[in-house]
Amino acid sequence: MVNLKHEARRDTLPSMLFMVIERFKASDTKAIGERFKRNGRMLPEGVIYHASWMDSNGTRCFQIMEAAGQELLDLWISRWNDLVDFEVIPVLTSSEFWARAEIRAT
Repeated sequence: MVNLKHEARRDTLPSMLFMVIERFKASDTKAIGERFKRNGRMLPEGVIYHASWMDSNGTRCFQIMEAAGQELLDLWISRWNDLVDFEVIPVLTSSEFWARAEIRAT
C-alpha cells in the first residue's frame, strides 16, 4: 500500500502531489520499455515516484508523483517527451481536500 502522507521539512519546500497521465506516442511500448530498462525513470533530484497503473491496452500510464513544484516534473518530462505525451494534474488526497474545504467554510 502506498503511503501518500508527506510532511513539510524545514529545509525544503512543501511537496505537492501530481497525477501524471502518460500517453505513449504511436503506442510504442517497446521503445519506452527499452529506455526504462537501460536508464530507469530518469527522475531529477526532488521528484518522488509513488505508484503507477497501466490501462488494459498498454497505451497509457497513470502515475502519482511528488515534487515541490511542476517545474521539477518538466525536467523529467523533457527526458521522455520524444516517446510520451504528458498530462500533469496537481492533486490533493481526499483528506487534504476536505480539510481545506472545512477551513474555507469557517
